[in-house]
Amino acid sequence: MFEKYRTQIYLLILMSIAMPVAFNAWSAMLNNFALERAAFTGVEIGWLQSLREVPGFLAFTTVFVLLILKEQTFAVVSLALLGIGVALTGFFPSIIGLYCTTVLMSVGFHYFEAVKQSLALQWLSQAEAPQVLGKLIAVGSITSLVVYAVLWLLLEIAELDYVWNFLIAGGICTAIAVVMWLGFPHFKSESEQHKGLVLRKRYWLYYGLTFFSGARRQIFTVFAAFLMVEKFGYSAAQVTLLFLINYAFNWLFAERIGAMIHRFGERRALTFEYLGLIFVFISYGLVENAYLAAGLYILDHMFFALYIAISTYFQKIADPRDMASSAGVSFTINHIAAVLIPAALGYVWIWSNSLVFYIGAAFALCSLLLAQNVPLKPAPGNEAVYGPNGSETSEASRVQSGAG
Repeated sequence: MFEKYRTQIYLLILMSIAMPVAFNAWSAMLNNFALERAAFTGVEIGWLQSLREVPGFLAFTTVFVLLILKEQTFAVVSLALLGIGVALTGFFPSIIGLYCTTVLMSVGFHYFEAVKQSLALQWLSQAEAPQVLGKLIAVGSITSLVVYAVLWLLLEIAELDYVWNFLIAGGICTAIAVVMWLGFPHFKSESEQHKGLVLRKRYWLYYGLTFFSGARRQIFTVFAAFLMVEKFGYSAAQVTLLFLINYAFNWLFAERIGAMIHRFGERRALTFEYLGLIFVFISYGLVENAYLAAGLYILDHMFFALYIAISTYFQKIADPRDMASSAGVSFTINHIAAVLIPAALGYVWIWSNSLVFYIGAAFALCSLLLAQNVPLKPAPGNEAVYGPNGSETSEASRVQSGAG
């Protein structure tokens, strides 16, 4: 009866359900829990977020773990670690306790995200990848809507303590990981994956886009959410309601955004995203109204679904055998800035929270400039418009050669 559901697509869907149950509940409650129970300031929250990103920085070690575990198994084990870390969070309401449970949760989260991306790009064709990846975001968003709705009820109506909310969310994620372990066969990849580290010159533009994406995302993840709590006094229930609105958008439009990327191409999608983010970050620095700040937060999140374009760009230019190793390497590159920025900008935050967001606008501008180098039709040998392997240079050479 359930045999038709034991496929790669349904496994990816189940993964897309399990992760947000734990991680999004943790994210929604973290700032209020840290302020109310552990007396965090911008400095401590910055250090906590930097520690959270260390496992992401070390994601290149994925290739060494894959010498022992198969990718699918590693993804399931990572999900279980994420669930356990979240479940334990409420029991340790102190600075050191929060640091430790955050690192445990983060190890599971970052290894899972790296391996899931690799599995998805291996299991999906180039034609179906944008739309299916959009569908997976939509599934995660539906899950998030349910999580935030239930969490809002538990916090606002039932007034359930943080301890139980963290425990329930982490426990559900761990239980789903067990279901994936016991209920699905092991799926083989069509291309044998390289077992060593892969860092190729022709992927330079992908690495650059990934680096600035990580830098920019940290400012949203860490400081935009903290702005809502510290400056505008949003409660845990109100933050949860904001998240609820954000994921309602993703549920409605993420799959369509994937189809749009397939239709209009990665360069145009990324250009639209980065122009929007420049506006949002500058506005964060100027906003004084709590409702306008909430509107910016929702608009900020709306642009997130467009990050699919970086993954589909890489799928089009990469050797299929590089997916597993490159997923870990890209996560490390993504988190180079992520490890440093929260702690460093935590001190900037105390002096001027507006400056933090102006720095975010500068990162978005760098991304915008890089996006103009993405070819309209990316492919192996056509990885960039200018620079190493630039199609403009190659095209000019071919014209000159033909003219001669």
